[in-house]
Amino acid sequence: MNAAARFLSPSEAARQLGISAKALRLYEERGLIAPHRTPAGWRAYGPAEIARCTEIVELRALGLSISEVARILKGDADILTRVLTAHEAALEERIRQSGSSIVKVRRLRGELGRGKLPATRDVIGAVRARPAVSVAFDLPWPWGGERFELRDIRLLNYIVGPLGSGKTRFAQRLAEALPDAAFVGLDRAADGGAAIAARLDADAALKAKVDEILASLADDGAVTSPALTALLVMLLADGPAMFVIDLLEQGLDAPTQEALIAYLRRRGPCARPLFFLTRSNAILDLDAVGADETIILCPANHSLPTCVTPVAGAPGCEAVATCLASPEVRARTEGVIAWRPA
Repeated sequence: MNAAARFLSPSEAARQLGISAKALRLYEERGLIAPHRTPAGWRAYGPAEIARCTEIVELRALGLSISEVARILKGDADILTRVLTAHEAALEERIRQSGSSIVKVRRLRGELGRGKLPATRDVIGAVRARPAVSVAFDLPWPWGGERFELRDIRLLNYIVGPLGSGKTRFAQRLAEALPDAAFVGLDRAADGGAAIAARLDADAALKAKVDEILASLADDGAVTSPALTALLVMLLADGPAMFVIDLLEQGLDAPTQEALIAYLRRRGPCARPLFFLTRSNAILDLDAVGADETIILCPANHSLPTCVTPVAGAPGCEAVATCLASPEVRARTEGVIAWRPA
């Protein structure tokens, strides 16, 4: 190791790169990076390793799997061509949307110039980069019918709470109140995946999409299972505009959970928003929560559910952390119910 260069620990490197330490370990396991080792055997990341990781993070942000990133780093031009083509199409769509917005803004300015005051909703719609979707409803039991409001629905919305907090009832009521949404229960693969398999056999286009994503997730360490396939069929098929999913991690091991949440983040800002209950710190890694993600905490004392900022010391952050456990611990406590109402 070069004594003049600064070497970072895994936690320091992860913080600088904006990823989790688990992601660094995955990159190492798949042969993308080879961190130095201290005399005591600890991993250390120097400038070259950080530069390499930065490339990986940026490629992953484009929606590439680990194996695709590995091939690009080895000089595979075919994947780069596909990525650039898709990016070009996305930019053209943004230009089209921007052109439409410019036309609206010019029309509204023209109305102002003629002394006509445009409707407020038209002004808001013209200046928003992405229309905000909100929801408001009266809370079910065990709350007392208080009003809950979520003003800006994000791409990923986590619902967390201790046993007996009412979070499942909250999620079911949320699915009823959201525009064009569906609640997805724990029985989604109860028949061992027979219904899902039959659906895929009847829809070749859907099967092709599911197989493509399954292969990408497998590259990231996921294990194919009826539970994972059921989730992908739901997400990729035509259907409701939003889903509220009970325990996203149900039936998935730790590597699969990590690969799945990484995929859900890579879908892009125009993807279908998702709400899901979770007790897994592989699904809800507080250090990895992004700007287009929301954490909703259902407190143990049945006070109003609240949105929590994933920053140490923020109100509710410690309570959220105590609701989460590793997939291994969650597997031991699966199906545990604290109590049931009479």
